[in-house]
Amino acid sequence: MTLSTTAPARPRRAAVAGLVGTTIEWYDFYLYATASALVFGPLFFSKADPSAGVLASFAVYAAGFGARPVGALVAGHLGDRIGRRTMLVASLLLMGVATAAIGVLPTYASVGLLAPALLVVMRLLQGLAVGAEWGGAVLMSVEHSEGSGRRRRGLFGSFPQIGSPAGMLLATGIFAAVRGSMDKATFLDWGWRLPFLLSIVLVIVGLAIRLGLADAPLYQQVKDSGRVSTAPLAQVTRGHRRNLWLTIGMRMSQNALYVLCTTFALTYLTQGSSADPNAGLTAVIVCSVIGLISTPAWAILSDRVGRRPVYLFGAIGAAVAMIGFFLLLDTGSTVLIVVAMVITVNVFHDAMYGPQAAWFTELFPTGVRYSGSSIGYQFGSVLSGGTAPLIAAALLLEGGGRPWLIWLYFLVLSALTITATVLAPETFRAPITDAAAGERIDE
Repeated sequence: MTLSTTAPARPRRAAVAGLVGTTIEWYDFYLYATASALVFGPLFFSKADPSAGVLASFAVYAAGFGARPVGALVAGHLGDRIGRRTMLVASLLLMGVATAAIGVLPTYASVGLLAPALLVVMRLLQGLAVGAEWGGAVLMSVEHSEGSGRRRRGLFGSFPQIGSPAGMLLATGIFAAVRGSMDKATFLDWGWRLPFLLSIVLVIVGLAIRLGLADAPLYQQVKDSGRVSTAPLAQVTRGHRRNLWLTIGMRMSQNALYVLCTTFALTYLTQGSSADPNAGLTAVIVCSVIGLISTPAWAILSDRVGRRPVYLFGAIGAAVAMIGFFLLLDTGSTVLIVVAMVITVNVFHDAMYGPQAAWFTELFPTGVRYSGSSIGYQFGSVLSGGTAPLIAAALLLEGGGRPWLIWLYFLVLSALTITATVLAPETFRAPITDAAAGERIDE
């Protein structure tokens, strides 16, 4: 199968489109995460005591993760059958509508229990959109890169991954700027809505970019030859079950680590800590800026030495580093809090997250690649990151305000990820054509 028809500039264009689109999607998704840690408790669950309000807010946060596998299932099926770009446009529209709607929701003080109910619906729609987004964006970047003539799938695959720290940086930065520009009462009254409403503008920009992008020749050739699977989900679960489980396992500690450090830590720092109120947001902003460089740097390294050694370094290092993470948070020092965040996120988390897009893509053939990579990624998300803040908050209460139970919980997740990483095949040298995969597209 020749891929020489791919224009030299197309891989770069696809990568940039993936970066912009996922940045907007993650901006919307992480905006809720920041708001759930800082304002949604009193606004939408005001009848609950502070601890119960935090738990309720994180429960709705988890609901968004719960919807992500559903989005992956639907988008994977349609993305493998009708194309990647179509699902990317649909996911961006859905995310924009849901996020902007959160910006106009009434609060508990206005409509009572209807307020958290509406918040749950919007969060579920966000989850569906993110579940549909990741696989398509990654596949567009990686599949286009196969025609670039050099082994750079890790690098190109990392562009949509960079959308995560970029989206976090944008969400946290705008949230912090709005919060710092007005007094607390005004912010809780209406100021918190502004970052959500900004999503309308960002989505328009993202749509303009995505509508001008075509599917990669690698996928188009499979589609034109009639070798697209008629039932990609069934084929993945039947013929690629082992790799599906491995992708889920490799997500466990990686996703939980990021959520614990960038979302749960914000709440942890506001409860009984002597830290500056803005220390957590400052740390998240710093590590998000660094993530714009560290994410592709780890991906490039995986193009040189392989996916497994880089990923294992991150998984093992995270298991050790998490032990000291909360100790540094407890010091109350803004400098040490930033150091804790940078070490755990930019060194160990990004060592897993950077190569992840290319590795997950390489584990499945083209005809079922959207389904396989998306389902593994999103099911891993809901089993780890989606429940991590809720579990951590409950374990913190059970541990009398001390985080030792959270450490044990994360060590269990790390063991799962390390095991899956050791068992996963090394794929960085192999082409991702279906002939190389050695498997039929439709059975």
